[in-house]
Amino acid sequence: MSSNNTFEIDFLDHVAIRVKDLKVSEAWYEKVLGLKKYQLDEWGPFPVFMLAKKSGVALFPAVVSDEELNLKSKNIKIDHFAFNVSKENFEKAHKRYLELELDFNIQDHHYFHSIYTKDPDGHTVELTTLVGDKKQFYK
Repeated sequence: MSSNNTFEIDFLDHVAIRVKDLKVSEAWYEKVLGLKKYQLDEWGPFPVFMLAKKSGVALFPAVVSDEELNLKSKNIKIDHFAFNVSKENFEKAHKRYLELELDFNIQDHHYFHSIYTKDPDGHTVELTTLVGDKKQFYK
């Protein structure tokens, strides 16, 4: 059954995450990833958007009195989120992470290389770069 209502996604807009301290997370995403803060008066104190161009994270305050999630669980949850960067910016990020003495690891995913670190609340943040021909991967 075909439909005339097919559509295309332009880009990932944001991932909403709960954080213990909005100010700490704002500072981390700015310092580590260079994201810019966008906060609209009409929305009140949250969400706080931390964006790179048109993509990023929306920070919401956590309700720390609620039951904690098991962050090591592989059950249904957001496992991580990723920002795509150029090869040049991947190398700069690697140097920046070393400079900031962040705990991180780099993985080779054949078509992509990725660098992973954790934000102050334990969310896994990935930067990924295509290492092959984009025409081969994005068909």
